[in-house]
Amino acid sequence: MKFQGTSRYVATDDLSIAVNAAITLERPLLVKGEPGTGKTVLAVEIAESLGVPLIEWHIKSTTKAHQGLYEYDAVSRLRDSQLGDSRVGNISNYIKKGRLWEAFEMDGRPVLLIDEIDKADIEFPNDLLQEIDRMEFHVYETGETIKARNRPIVIITSNNEKELPDAFLRRCFFHFIKFPDPETMKDIVEVHFPGLKQRLVAESLRVFYELRDVPGLKKRPSTSELLDWIKLLMNEDITPETLRETDPRKLIPPLHGALLKNEQDVQLFERLAFLSRRRADDQR
Repeated sequence: MKFQGTSRYVATDDLSIAVNAAITLERPLLVKGEPGTGKTVLAVEIAESLGVPLIEWHIKSTTKAHQGLYEYDAVSRLRDSQLGDSRVGNISNYIKKGRLWEAFEMDGRPVLLIDEIDKADIEFPNDLLQEIDRMEFHVYETGETIKARNRPIVIITSNNEKELPDAFLRRCFFHFIKFPDPETMKDIVEVHFPGLKQRLVAESLRVFYELRDVPGLKKRPSTSELLDWIKLLMNEDITPETLRETDPRKLIPPLHGALLKNEQDVQLFERLAFLSRRRADDQR
Protein backbone atom coordinates (compact mmCIF):
# COMPACT_ATOMS: atom_id res chain seq x y z
CA MET A 1 0.00 0.00 0.00
CA LYS A 2 1.69 3.17 -1.22
CA PHE A 3 0.33 6.71 -1.02
CA GLN A 4 1.47 9.22 -3.62
CA GLY A 5 -1.24 11.85 -3.45
CA THR A 6 -4.32 12.07 -5.65
CA SER A 7 -5.61 14.22 -8.47
CA ARG A 8 -7.36 16.36 -5.85
CA TYR A 9 -4.57 16.54 -3.26
CA VAL A 10 -1.01 17.78 -3.80
CA ALA A 11 1.21 15.72 -1.49
CA THR A 12 4.82 16.82 -1.12
CA ASP A 13 7.52 14.16 -1.18
CA ASP A 14 8.16 14.39 2.57
CA LEU A 15 4.44 13.99 3.33
CA SER A 16 4.15 10.91 1.09
CA ILE A 17 7.22 9.41 2.75
CA ALA A 18 5.71 10.02 6.21
CA VAL A 19 2.38 8.40 5.27
CA ASN A 20 4.06 5.33 3.79
CA ALA A 21 6.45 5.02 6.73
CA ALA A 22 3.53 5.01 9.18
CA ILE A 23 1.75 2.37 7.09
CA THR A 24 4.88 0.19 6.99
CA LEU A 25 5.56 0.55 10.73
CA GLU A 26 1.87 0.03 11.53
CA ARG A 27 1.95 3.06 13.80
CA PRO A 28 -0.45 6.00 13.96
CA LEU A 29 0.59 8.99 11.84
CA LEU A 30 0.41 12.13 13.97
CA VAL A 31 0.02 15.14 11.66
CA LYS A 32 0.47 18.68 12.89
CA GLY A 33 0.40 21.98 11.06
CA GLU A 34 -1.42 25.28 10.77
CA PRO A 35 -5.23 25.07 10.56
CA GLY A 36 -6.28 24.91 6.93
CA THR A 37 -3.19 23.10 5.63
CA GLY A 38 -5.09 19.94 4.67
CA LYS A 39 -4.52 17.68 7.68
CA THR A 40 -8.07 16.35 7.84
CA VAL A 41 -8.40 16.09 4.06
CA LEU A 42 -5.20 14.01 4.04
CA ALA A 43 -7.00 11.06 5.67
CA VAL A 44 -9.80 11.31 3.12
CA GLU A 45 -7.32 11.27 0.25
CA ILE A 46 -5.28 8.38 1.71
CA ALA A 47 -8.45 6.28 1.83
CA GLU A 48 -9.33 7.36 -1.72
CA SER A 49 -5.81 6.63 -3.01
CA LEU A 50 -5.60 3.18 -1.42
CA GLY A 51 -9.22 2.28 -2.18
CA VAL A 52 -10.12 1.50 1.44
CA PRO A 53 -12.98 2.64 3.73
CA LEU A 54 -12.62 5.80 5.83
CA ILE A 55 -13.89 6.02 9.42
CA GLU A 56 -13.89 9.54 10.89
CA TRP A 57 -13.84 10.41 14.59
CA HIS A 58 -13.97 14.18 15.06
CA ILE A 59 -12.90 15.13 18.57
CA LYS A 60 -14.62 17.84 20.64
CA SER A 61 -13.71 19.35 24.00
CA THR A 62 -16.28 17.06 25.65
CA THR A 63 -15.20 13.85 23.89
CA LYS A 64 -14.01 11.01 26.12
CA ALA A 65 -11.72 8.21 24.98
CA HIS A 66 -14.19 5.44 25.87
CA GLN A 67 -16.66 6.90 23.34
CA GLY A 68 -14.30 5.73 20.61
CA LEU A 69 -14.63 2.19 21.96
CA TYR A 70 -18.30 1.95 22.94
CA GLU A 71 -20.98 3.54 25.10
CA TYR A 72 -23.36 1.71 27.42
CA ASP A 73 -26.84 3.28 27.64
CA ALA A 74 -27.82 2.35 31.18
CA VAL A 75 -30.62 4.93 31.28
CA SER A 76 -32.43 3.38 28.31
CA ARG A 77 -32.06 -0.09 29.79
CA LEU A 78 -33.52 1.05 33.11
CA ARG A 79 -36.44 2.69 31.35
CA ASP A 80 -37.09 -0.40 29.22
CA SER A 81 -36.98 -2.62 32.30
CA GLN A 82 -39.65 -0.49 33.94
CA LEU A 83 -41.78 -0.84 30.80
CA GLY A 84 -41.24 -4.60 30.64
CA ASP A 85 -39.37 -4.53 27.32
CA SER A 86 -38.03 -7.97 26.37
CA ARG A 87 -34.79 -6.45 25.03
CA VAL A 88 -33.60 -5.84 28.59
CA GLY A 89 -32.43 -9.46 28.88
CA ASN A 90 -29.69 -8.88 26.29
CA ILE A 91 -27.34 -6.14 27.50
CA SER A 92 -25.71 -5.86 24.08
CA ASN A 93 -28.87 -4.11 22.89
CA TYR A 94 -27.68 -1.12 24.89
CA ILE A 95 -24.10 -1.08 23.70
CA LYS A 96 -23.36 1.53 21.03
CA LYS A 97 -20.21 0.82 19.03
CA GLY A 98 -17.61 3.59 18.76
CA ARG A 99 -15.38 4.46 15.83
CA LEU A 100 -12.49 2.23 16.97
CA TRP A 101 -14.86 -0.73 17.31
CA GLU A 102 -16.14 -0.08 13.78
CA ALA A 103 -12.56 0.04 12.47
CA PHE A 104 -11.60 -3.15 14.33
CA GLU A 105 -14.51 -5.05 12.74
CA MET A 106 -13.62 -4.12 9.16
CA ASP A 107 -12.59 -7.03 6.93
CA GLY A 108 -10.01 -4.90 5.11
CA ARG A 109 -7.58 -2.33 6.47
CA PRO A 110 -9.51 0.95 6.79
CA VAL A 111 -8.22 4.46 7.40
CA LEU A 112 -9.22 5.67 10.87
CA LEU A 113 -9.11 9.45 11.29
CA ILE A 114 -8.89 10.82 14.86
CA ASP A 115 -9.32 14.49 14.06
CA GLU A 116 -8.03 17.34 16.28
CA ILE A 117 -7.02 15.18 19.22
CA ASP A 118 -5.70 18.23 21.07
CA LYS A 119 -9.26 19.54 21.56
CA ALA A 120 -9.95 16.91 24.21
CA ASP A 121 -8.64 16.96 27.77
CA ILE A 122 -5.00 16.10 28.47
CA GLU A 123 -5.81 12.53 29.57
CA PHE A 124 -7.56 11.63 26.32
CA PRO A 125 -4.44 10.47 24.39
CA ASN A 126 -3.16 8.41 27.33
CA ASP A 127 -6.57 6.76 27.71
CA LEU A 128 -6.24 5.41 24.15
CA LEU A 129 -2.64 4.18 24.45
CA GLN A 130 -3.34 0.51 25.14
CA GLU A 131 -6.18 0.18 22.63
CA ILE A 132 -4.18 1.75 19.78
CA ASP A 133 -1.04 -0.18 20.72
CA ARG A 134 -2.58 -3.62 21.23
CA MET A 135 -5.49 -3.14 18.81
CA GLU A 136 -7.95 -4.65 21.28
CA PHE A 137 -10.17 -3.63 24.18
CA HIS A 138 -12.48 -5.24 26.73
CA VAL A 139 -16.25 -4.66 26.96
CA TYR A 140 -16.92 -4.95 30.69
CA GLU A 141 -20.72 -5.11 30.40
CA THR A 142 -20.68 -8.19 28.12
CA GLY A 143 -17.32 -9.67 29.13
CA GLU A 144 -16.09 -9.89 25.52
CA THR A 145 -12.77 -8.75 24.11
CA ILE A 146 -12.84 -6.95 20.78
CA LYS A 147 -9.73 -7.51 18.65
CA ALA A 148 -8.94 -5.81 15.37
CA ARG A 149 -9.28 -8.12 12.38
CA ASN A 150 -6.77 -5.91 10.56
CA ARG A 151 -4.72 -3.06 11.98
CA PRO A 152 -6.28 0.15 10.62
CA ILE A 153 -4.21 2.97 9.16
CA VAL A 154 -4.59 5.53 11.95
CA ILE A 155 -4.26 9.23 11.08
CA ILE A 156 -4.29 11.61 14.05
CA THR A 157 -4.40 15.38 13.53
CA SER A 158 -3.48 18.14 15.96
CA ASN A 159 -3.54 21.93 15.74
CA ASN A 160 -0.95 22.23 18.53
CA GLU A 161 -3.49 23.72 20.94
CA LYS A 162 -1.94 21.71 23.76
CA GLU A 163 1.04 19.43 24.28
CA LEU A 164 0.50 15.70 23.87
CA PRO A 165 1.93 13.21 26.42
CA ASP A 166 5.37 11.74 25.69
CA ALA A 167 4.11 8.18 26.07
CA PHE A 168 1.57 8.84 23.32
CA LEU A 169 4.11 10.55 21.05
CA ARG A 170 6.47 7.55 21.31
CA ARG A 171 3.82 5.35 19.70
CA CYS A 172 3.29 7.64 16.71
CA PHE A 173 5.13 8.50 13.52
CA PHE A 174 5.22 12.29 13.47
CA HIS A 175 4.96 14.70 10.55
CA PHE A 176 4.57 18.47 10.52
CA ILE A 177 2.93 19.80 7.37
CA LYS A 178 4.90 22.89 6.46
CA PHE A 179 2.95 25.77 5.01
CA PRO A 180 3.16 25.42 1.22
CA ASP A 181 5.76 27.53 -0.58
CA PRO A 182 4.55 29.62 -3.57
CA GLU A 183 5.38 26.91 -6.12
CA THR A 184 3.52 24.20 -4.21
CA MET A 185 0.65 26.59 -3.61
CA LYS A 186 0.50 27.29 -7.33
CA ASP A 187 0.08 23.52 -7.91
CA ILE A 188 -2.68 23.41 -5.29
CA VAL A 189 -4.51 26.30 -6.96
CA GLU A 190 -4.22 24.51 -10.31
CA VAL A 191 -5.83 21.38 -8.82
CA HIS A 192 -8.82 23.37 -7.58
CA PHE A 193 -9.05 25.87 -10.45
CA PRO A 194 -7.59 24.19 -13.54
CA GLY A 195 -6.74 26.57 -16.35
CA LEU A 196 -6.98 29.73 -14.26
CA LYS A 197 -5.19 32.67 -15.88
CA GLN A 198 -1.59 32.73 -14.70
CA ARG A 199 -1.54 36.49 -14.19
CA LEU A 200 -4.43 36.28 -11.74
CA VAL A 201 -2.77 33.34 -9.96
CA ALA A 202 0.54 35.19 -9.70
CA GLU A 203 -1.03 38.39 -8.35
CA SER A 204 -3.34 36.62 -5.89
CA LEU A 205 -0.43 34.57 -4.53
CA ARG A 206 1.72 37.70 -4.22
CA VAL A 207 -0.98 39.53 -2.24
CA PHE A 208 -1.69 36.42 -0.15
CA TYR A 209 1.94 35.85 0.92
CA GLU A 210 2.52 39.55 1.55
CA LEU A 211 -0.54 39.57 3.78
CA ARG A 212 0.69 36.51 5.70
CA ASP A 213 4.00 38.27 6.33
CA VAL A 214 2.47 41.38 7.91
CA PRO A 215 3.90 41.71 11.46
CA GLY A 216 1.33 41.55 14.23
CA LEU A 217 -1.27 39.55 12.31
CA LYS A 218 -3.29 37.52 14.83
CA LYS A 219 -4.44 34.84 12.40
CA ARG A 220 -2.57 34.34 9.18
CA PRO A 221 -4.77 33.15 6.30
CA SER A 222 -4.47 29.48 5.36
CA THR A 223 -4.61 27.47 2.15
CA SER A 224 -8.36 26.91 2.41
CA GLU A 225 -8.92 30.64 2.84
CA LEU A 226 -6.77 31.42 -0.18
CA LEU A 227 -8.88 29.05 -2.29
CA ASP A 228 -12.08 30.70 -1.04
CA TRP A 229 -10.63 34.14 -1.89
CA ILE A 230 -9.62 33.11 -5.41
CA LYS A 231 -13.10 31.68 -5.99
CA LEU A 232 -14.57 35.06 -5.00
CA LEU A 233 -12.09 36.95 -7.19
CA MET A 234 -13.21 34.85 -10.15
CA ASN A 235 -16.88 35.27 -9.34
CA GLU A 236 -16.55 39.06 -9.05
CA ASP A 237 -14.29 39.22 -12.11
CA ILE A 238 -11.50 40.98 -10.17
CA THR A 239 -8.58 41.67 -12.51
CA PRO A 240 -4.86 41.25 -11.82
CA GLU A 241 -4.54 45.03 -12.25
CA THR A 242 -6.93 45.56 -9.34
CA LEU A 243 -4.82 43.29 -7.14
CA ARG A 244 -1.70 45.22 -8.21
CA GLU A 245 -3.26 48.47 -7.00
CA THR A 246 -0.75 50.61 -5.05
CA ASP A 247 -3.13 53.37 -3.95
CA PRO A 248 -2.63 53.74 -0.14
CA ARG A 249 -6.39 54.06 0.26
CA LYS A 250 -6.80 50.54 -1.12
CA LEU A 251 -4.20 48.75 0.98
CA ILE A 252 -6.70 46.15 2.21
CA PRO A 253 -7.22 43.48 -0.50
CA PRO A 254 -10.62 43.29 -2.19
CA LEU A 255 -13.00 40.77 -0.58
CA HIS A 256 -10.63 40.61 2.39
CA GLY A 257 -13.30 38.94 4.53
CA ALA A 258 -12.21 35.63 3.00
CA LEU A 259 -8.66 36.17 4.28
CA LEU A 260 -8.92 38.22 7.49
CA LYS A 261 -11.01 36.44 10.09
CA ASN A 262 -11.12 38.79 13.08
CA GLU A 263 -11.60 42.48 13.78
CA GLN A 264 -8.07 42.95 15.19
CA ASP A 265 -6.48 42.00 11.87
CA VAL A 266 -8.89 44.20 9.89
CA GLN A 267 -8.12 47.11 12.24
CA LEU A 268 -4.40 46.43 11.81
CA PHE A 269 -4.73 46.83 8.05
CA GLU A 270 -6.87 49.93 8.47
CA ARG A 271 -4.14 51.48 10.65
CA LEU A 272 -1.49 50.53 8.10
CA ALA A 273 -3.62 52.11 5.37
CA PHE A 274 -4.01 55.27 7.46
CA LEU A 275 -0.25 55.51 8.07
CA SER A 276 0.45 54.87 4.40
CA ARG A 277 -1.96 57.68 3.40
CA ARG A 278 -0.30 60.07 5.83
CA ARG A 279 3.14 59.28 4.43
CA ALA A 280 1.82 59.81 0.92
CA ASP A 281 0.28 63.16 1.92
CA ASP A 282 3.50 64.28 3.64
CA GLN A 283 5.51 63.55 0.51
CA ARG A 284 3.33 65.79 -1.65
